[in-house]
Amino acid sequence: MSAPVTGGPTPVAERPDRGTRARALLRDPVLVSGALAVLLWATAALISPSFASWGQVVTLLTLASFLGVIAIGQTLVIIAGGEGIDLSVGATATLAAIVASRYMDGANDNLPLSVLLALAAAAVVGVINACGVLFFRVPPLVMTLGMIAVVYGFIRLYTGGQPAGSAAPLLRTLINGDTVFGIPGVLWLWLALSVLVIWILRRTSFGWRLYAVGGNATTAYLSGVNPVAVKFSAYVLSSLFAGIGGLLLLGYSENVFLRLADPYMLPSVAATVIGGTALIGGVGGYLGTIIGAILLTVLDSFLRIVQIGGGEWGDAPRQIIYGAVLVVVLSAYGRQKRLRQ
Repeated sequence: MSAPVTGGPTPVAERPDRGTRARALLRDPVLVSGALAVLLWATAALISPSFASWGQVVTLLTLASFLGVIAIGQTLVIIAGGEGIDLSVGATATLAAIVASRYMDGANDNLPLSVLLALAAAAVVGVINACGVLFFRVPPLVMTLGMIAVVYGFIRLYTGGQPAGSAAPLLRTLINGDTVFGIPGVLWLWLALSVLVIWILRRTSFGWRLYAVGGNATTAYLSGVNPVAVKFSAYVLSSLFAGIGGLLLLGYSENVFLRLADPYMLPSVAATVIGGTALIGGVGGYLGTIIGAILLTVLDSFLRIVQIGGGEWGDAPRQIIYGAVLVVVLSAYGRQKRLRQ
């Protein structure tokens, strides 16, 4: 007898077409932000060839590093959920720089104590933010926005309106001095902090608890996680990383002034959100924040290259365009959805 005839050819699993793969790539904030940064950089290089030089690339990354470090804490707070946000990072960074500058007073001998005092001052801000949000139920936006006024009020009392001192020579050398491949120390510090933060988020129990609380605080609590402790830690860490950013700015600028880190307040949120960290919490990571910080820095430099602003208008047109881009980006990325399990 002949063998029975089978129905037909064995069906082959359908492969996703190119359009599906392309749409998937376009949904990846890290890839999109990275592509935009490269596109802006290449366009600026065509307009001004010096923009493509190694020295200019290092300068761009150096400028991005300050935003990137300050945005570390912002990333942690936003991932923790609960509408978490820390608008006081700029004021906290300024406070840390002012405290450190006063105690350093241009001397290396005072450097260790100055750093400890600066970070302690920053940590106090984080503790107050955490207590206000978690124990007194003040909305994070309101709490951290109000803390800006409190911090700057304290700074004026502390300095009399005239910050004193200067960065220690060792700090200036550490931040600005060229090391391997002509790369300044601040970039190596940023790299080390980035590796540490990414490892914490991906490989430690704290990172897992942070995502769990941000995804669903109730479920996390039922699983044995303490949401209050996790969020408290996030706010304190946010202020500590802002303090580190303030120290880096002090070493870079060598002197400190009031409102030193104000320009990093909203960009720290934008860099975090552009990098794929959802404002609703539980989604994202620091790698995306790095790309977001670089993108915003390249955008600002691009607007300068194409000579937006200047003349009688000063920097106003550039600031308007930069601010408008931040609003559009935050609106677009801030509406991300996620599944709750």
